[in-house]
Amino acid sequence: MKAAVFHKPKDIRVETVDDPRIEQSRDAILRVTSTAICGSDLHIYNGMVPQPRSMVLGHEFMGIVEEVGPGVPNLKVGDRVVVPFPISCGGCFFCTNNLPTHCENSNHKTYGPEGELIKAKGAGAALFGYTDLYGGYDGGQAEYVRVPYADYGPRKVPDNLTDEQVLFLTDIFPTGWAAIDWAELKGGETVVVFGCGPVGIMAMKSAWIQGAGRVIGVDIEPYRLEMARKSANAEVLNADEMDVIEVIRAMTGGYGADVCVDAVGMEAHRSAFEKAMNVVQMEKGSMKVLEMCLDAVRRAGVVTVVGVYGSPYNNFPLYKWFDKGIKMMGGQAWVHRYIDHLISLVQDGKVVLNDIITHEVPLSEASRMYDIFNKKEDNCVKVVLKP
Repeated sequence: MKAAVFHKPKDIRVETVDDPRIEQSRDAILRVTSTAICGSDLHIYNGMVPQPRSMVLGHEFMGIVEEVGPGVPNLKVGDRVVVPFPISCGGCFFCTNNLPTHCENSNHKTYGPEGELIKAKGAGAALFGYTDLYGGYDGGQAEYVRVPYADYGPRKVPDNLTDEQVLFLTDIFPTGWAAIDWAELKGGETVVVFGCGPVGIMAMKSAWIQGAGRVIGVDIEPYRLEMARKSANAEVLNADEMDVIEVIRAMTGGYGADVCVDAVGMEAHRSAFEKAMNVVQMEKGSMKVLEMCLDAVRRAGVVTVVGVYGSPYNNFPLYKWFDKGIKMMGGQAWVHRYIDHLISLVQDGKVVLNDIITHEVPLSEASRMYDIFNKKEDNCVKVVLKP
């Protein structure tokens, strides 16, 4: 089969690889009909999350069931399904407590309580196509993919919905939903989302659905700000053109936002000096967006983090978190917990997900599209690949 294979940073090639096969009784094999490039994939592409061997990338995918193991009674050949990006067993302590991203059984390579990602020790549940640190499972940027625990993860797609309408239920919509769900809105809050990429825009859409009174998007790329304004009906602020912290305070009576969402993570834009300091301090990327969230949120407000961080930062402003009494929550989204409700929102027309797609191309163009997406060229917000 053909697949997008990561070899080393900035080197992804569409190549012929072995077809996947049933390895465990709870496996299924899917013929992939649509897959996407995620901002999280760029962390591997740029070497921020290391991967020493070649592997098939991709954790946003859906397709048609081609084969099922004997332990998958709920699926049959021909079923059309969408697949959550975490690989979770459904039966361990964490899965039974609706915390599938902490599954004890899927990541046999590095799972544990430590969370020491830098030491490759104690990671959480396995993720499709997301390095050996997270299980080493090949992903879905391919013609076919093996899905472990297929009796628990995949959800059948209603016949009246297109791939494009539901593909983002794999990751970015549940992740945006989690960013707001964790804030526990009561209704009428001002929500500021830092980062107007796909996850940030999904957080903005989710904020309206969950009762926000005002939604503001912050970015430095005009085309992404325009997408947030058009797709998520958000007010937008360009952080390159103003002191957004002071503007946000002015917009909120001097208090700051009730909720701030970090939808950027460690690959925020950095100056040459900041990159040099990363080397000196042995840090990867930057936590500048998280610092902006802590500045922009009001006292006793909430900061949620769905942008990826994979490095310690010795200058974390702990004093500010303490003095302002800020509630914080972050991590990988609990897709299995949310996905059934989110499918119903799409089916009932309460949210539109596919309006952020800017590029829909054959899988054979994956290498080129990674480059374009990474360089923020051609007004690229979201890429869908068709095997």
